[in-house]
Amino acid sequence: MARRPLPRILRNGSAQMARSRQLARTAAGGAGDVLQPLFLLTRGLHRLAGAGRRRWSATPKDRRGPLLFLVTSVILVVALVPYGPLLAGLTLMAAAAWKGRDRRKPKPSGPDDAQTKRLRTLYEALVPYFSTAQDPDPLYAHGGDWSRALSSYDFDDTGRISRLRVRYPAYFTDGEAASRARIEQLLHAKSGRGREYHFTWDEEANELTVTVLPPLPTDIAAQRFVTAPGETVLGFTDPTGVQRTLPLTHGDEQRDVPPVVWRTGSRSTEPHLLIAGAPGSGTTTLVRSIALQALQHGDVLIVEGGDTGEYACLTGRDGVLSVESGLVGAVSSLEWATHETERRLISANRARQAGHPSPDDIRRPLWILLDRPGALGHLAAADGREDPQVLLQVPLRHGRAANVTVVVAEQLDALDGLSDAVRQYTRARVVLGPVVADELQAVLGVPPHTTPVLDVPPGRGYARLGSGPVHRLQVPATPDPYDDATSESHRQAVLGLLPQHSTPAAAVGIEAMATEG
Repeated sequence: MARRPLPRILRNGSAQMARSRQLARTAAGGAGDVLQPLFLLTRGLHRLAGAGRRRWSATPKDRRGPLLFLVTSVILVVALVPYGPLLAGLTLMAAAAWKGRDRRKPKPSGPDDAQTKRLRTLYEALVPYFSTAQDPDPLYAHGGDWSRALSSYDFDDTGRISRLRVRYPAYFTDGEAASRARIEQLLHAKSGRGREYHFTWDEEANELTVTVLPPLPTDIAAQRFVTAPGETVLGFTDPTGVQRTLPLTHGDEQRDVPPVVWRTGSRSTEPHLLIAGAPGSGTTTLVRSIALQALQHGDVLIVEGGDTGEYACLTGRDGVLSVESGLVGAVSSLEWATHETERRLISANRARQAGHPSPDDIRRPLWILLDRPGALGHLAAADGREDPQVLLQVPLRHGRAANVTVVVAEQLDALDGLSDAVRQYTRARVVLGPVVADELQAVLGVPPHTTPVLDVPPGRGYARLGSGPVHRLQVPATPDPYDDATSESHRQAVLGLLPQHSTPAAAVGIEAMATEG
C-alpha cells in the first residue's frame, strides 16, 4: 500500500511558524514605536490628575469654594480668548509630555573612577601569581588590560567589591592547596578585611568566583525544631550550603532558615561529635542545645569537667540520668555508661540470634555529653588515677550498634590532651570562635572555602560531618537560664524546653554505684 504524502502545512509548518513569529515581533516593535508618544501623554495626564487630586484633598474645606471659583473663571477667560482653547490644549499636552517622561536615572554602563582604580589595583596585585616570562600572550602583565581578566564584578553601597569573577591562565596550579591559599589570602586583603568571602574554583573553565557572604542570623533562640528522631540541629548556615530549610519562630514572625543537621543512630556514618572552640565561643551553648534536643527521644548523661554549673538547669529532669562535675562522680558515670553499652550489645545480639526485634530498653538512645574532659584528666593525673577518657573507648567504638552517642566538647588549646579513641571516632566536627585557617584544617581535616574572620559573635564557627563539605555555622542561642546575664526572652525559651523534674531510676542506680565505689 502506497504511503500518502504529508500535508504541506505539516511539511513546512516549522518554517512558516518561524516566519510568523518574526513578523509578529516586527509588528509589535513597530506598534510600540508608533504608540510611544501616546503612552507618554497618557502617563503624563495620569500623573497630572493625581497631582490635582492630592492638591484638592490638601486644600481646607473653607478654601475649596474660592479655589473652585478661581479655576472656573480661568477656564471661562481661556474659552473667550481667540485661539484660547487651542493654546490651552497645546500647553496641557506639553505639560503631560514633560510630566510623563521616564525620570529614572540610567544605570552606568561601567565602573566609575574609584571602582576602576580598585579593580586595576587588584589586577596588578595578581600579576606576580598569574604570569610567567614564557607566556607569549600573557593574560596578566603590568599595565595590561584588567577587563580581560576580571570579567564580572559587583560593588556594594560602600564601594567595596561584593562579587568578582577572575580568569586565570591554564598553567596556574589551581589543583594545589598552597597555590589556592595564596590567591585567596591576596583577594581577601585587597577586597577588604572584616568580611567573609566564599571562593569557588572552576578548574575546567580556569575561573575563580569570589562572593561576599552575608552574616548569619544571630537572633535565633532555642526552640522545638521540626526534625525526625535521630536528627539534631547543630545550627544554621548559608542557603547555598544545604538543600533543606526549617520553619522557625522569631517573636511573632515565622521564617525558613537552612540548618546543619547531624544524623545519629544505627545507620549514621558519623555517630559521635567533637566540638572545639576558644573560651566564650559557645561550645557549652551547643552542648546544652544538643541536650535539649536529645531529651525529646532519649536519655542524657552529662559530665562537666569545668565545674562551672552550666548544666544545673538539667539536674533532676526527666531523661537526665546524671549531671556530674566531680572526678569520682564522672568516673562512676562513665563506668556505668561502659557497662550499659555492653549490656545493649549483648541484648541486641541475643535478640537477633532468637529472631526477635531489639528490646525497647535498647532502642531508646543514650547520649553521653562530656564537656572539657581535659580538666578531669589533669585532676585524675594529680590524684594518681587513670584518665576518664579511657572509659569512652567502648561507647565510642560500639556506640552506633548500641544506639549510644558521644559528644565531646574541648577548648582549642587543650585538644592535645584528647585520647586517640576520641580523635578517631568523632568524625563529626564543629569549631567555634575566632580561629585561623591552620587550626580549622587541623580539626576539620580540610580548609574551609571561606575566609575566617577574627571578630565573630558567640556560637559562630564551622561544621563538617564526616567527609562532607565545610559549612558555616551559627549555633542557636541556648544560654544558661539560671545566669543573671541571660535575657528574659532567651531564659523563657530555654525553660520552656526543659522536661519536668523527676528522679529517674537510672540516676538512682548511678548514685548507688558511686556510693559503692
